[in-house]
Amino acid sequence: MWEAEWTAVLAGTPVDSRMGVRVLAEYGLEGRAFPMAEDPWRQTAFQLSTPAEKTAAVRSVLEGVREQGCRRVLVYCNSLSAAVEFELLAEETGLRIVTPLQVYRDLAPCFRRLGLIAANAQGLAGIERTLYGTNPSLELLGACLLPVVLAIESGEAPEVLVERHRLPELAEWFRGCGMEALVLGCTHFPYFKASLAERTSLPLLDPAEDMVRRLRQSGT
Repeated sequence: MWEAEWTAVLAGTPVDSRMGVRVLAEYGLEGRAFPMAEDPWRQTAFQLSTPAEKTAAVRSVLEGVREQGCRRVLVYCNSLSAAVEFELLAEETGLRIVTPLQVYRDLAPCFRRLGLIAANAQGLAGIERTLYGTNPSLELLGACLLPVVLAIESGEAPEVLVERHRLPELAEWFRGCGMEALVLGCTHFPYFKASLAERTSLPLLDPAEDMVRRLRQSGT
């Protein structure tokens, strides 16, 4: 059965790679972590390298997991998803690759106005292209929150970082501007989702559940 197999979790750093593994575990699936960089700073630098360099690095990892018998990959990183053409790599390697951007393509037509927070401008731009690609009339407001990612990586408590980085005020700004929901456009951000949800009435959109659903469907 497919459930007995493991899924490669490809992400930006060891922290969000482990987060992806934990998400799979919540649904009874086994994941193994494959981070592309040691920390968020190096991950951002990696995303600023040339397309050929990024593709070569990711291809090397994908070939390695395929040699280990893996057939499915969860890209648990929004900015990494936006930095590499994973659909082309899926065709090239024969792997089933699921990314957050696939979820956003289906999400965009359901809204007229969306707020978006991402780790960096690379991730923000990639998600923006994806959302506008399926809903050109969408009104989108975005913000980059790399300091929040660094706080999560350091292990700061969710309720503390939500307060220190004034995330409730940011969410209320999006709501006051007429946004219908806030996309958590970084896979680090579910870390504080529950704490922020207690401080805002704005719906928070996390693609993780839909990503797991797509992985399960690929095994049928």
